[in-house]
Amino acid sequence: MKSAASSLEIESTSARITRRAEALSLRLRAVGERAFPPTAQKSLRSFSSGEVAQIVGVSDGYLRQLSIDGLGPAPDVSSSGRRSYTLEQVNELREYLATARPKEALRFWPRRRDGDKLQVITVANFKGGSAKTTTSLYLAQGLALQGYRVLAIDLDPQASLSAMFGLQPEFDIAENATLYGAIRYDEVRVPMREVVRSTYFPGISIVPGNLELMEFEHQTPRHMMETRGRPEELFFRRVARAIAEVDDDYDVVVIDCPPQLGFLTMGALNAATGMIVTVHPQMVDVASMSQFLLMTSDLIAVIEDAGGRLDYDFLRFLVTRHDPRDVPEQEIVALMRDVFDSDVLAATAWKSTAIANAGLTKQSLYELSRGSVGRSVYDRAMESIAGVNEEIIALIGAVWGRGK
Repeated sequence: MKSAASSLEIESTSARITRRAEALSLRLRAVGERAFPPTAQKSLRSFSSGEVAQIVGVSDGYLRQLSIDGLGPAPDVSSSGRRSYTLEQVNELREYLATARPKEALRFWPRRRDGDKLQVITVANFKGGSAKTTTSLYLAQGLALQGYRVLAIDLDPQASLSAMFGLQPEFDIAENATLYGAIRYDEVRVPMREVVRSTYFPGISIVPGNLELMEFEHQTPRHMMETRGRPEELFFRRVARAIAEVDDDYDVVVIDCPPQLGFLTMGALNAATGMIVTVHPQMVDVASMSQFLLMTSDLIAVIEDAGGRLDYDFLRFLVTRHDPRDVPEQEIVALMRDVFDSDVLAATAWKSTAIANAGLTKQSLYELSRGSVGRSVYDRAMESIAGVNEEIIALIGAVWGRGK
């Protein structure tokens, strides 16, 4: 009879790792189902009239008067008289205000007009832990709250962005349902619209990710050998070509890039109209970013030599997980501003226990009320998020020729 120890020795390393991964996936699914049972749909909360007034840019008293006069969407009114709106109603309100106050139409309803090009924003850095996914999530949701139609693309095989939208990669994302399905090289490729799915957050659609994305990294070298001399088949054009299929459906595309400069990232860089480089203000992270920029420059040169064009409307550096009270961090931020000047966003994404705690349940602060995480920490975190998003939205508006 074999001992338990000898049985473990017989199991291969790959089998053992697979067994552990499957056990963890099942446990995570069970945890997720306790928070969001299979019979329940993850949904976005309603917003108080005060929150809506801040989001839309009018006074709470003005909203109250609209409600009394029966103008615009009718809010839900509680027994205590408190008014609340769903995000769908917030968008209805935007449409109403754009019509009722035509001189301010762009402020209330900022979506693309004829001639405005789709904005494709990549969030990138090849170092893990620089808050790429958090930045992508809050940017996508912040844009949707302002009335934009957003497509989020998860290009990271680890699929953290997908998880934040309530999708567990191992169970909820079928084969050929990631961006790989729309950019693969064989006859199984599908139209882009087949890999886009709606989310619980009105205004946001997502192309989810999972480990299937690694197939593009594996298949591309062989394809490059087979299609040498045919520029229309160059791998880095495929992401842009897929996005072009849904160009008319969205105002902004936000791409959460993987923490590596592989073929997927090169495709995203070629598709982008703007780039946000996230960096944690620690010396090791800044040094790593220096290498990232040098490697990115080399890769962009390769793309340009092959006939690609990367005429970005903007490239900005975003300081993330920032503790403004930390003196060494202040010095590093000052160094970045000295080197990169106005290419560093004025706003920084502050380190926040509120954001971290919300992430533990795969939620963003937009999904939670102030009281659920503490009003003061919630307000500080939201101030930081709003500051970052407002700067990026202003960059988009400038590309579309809009003043403040």
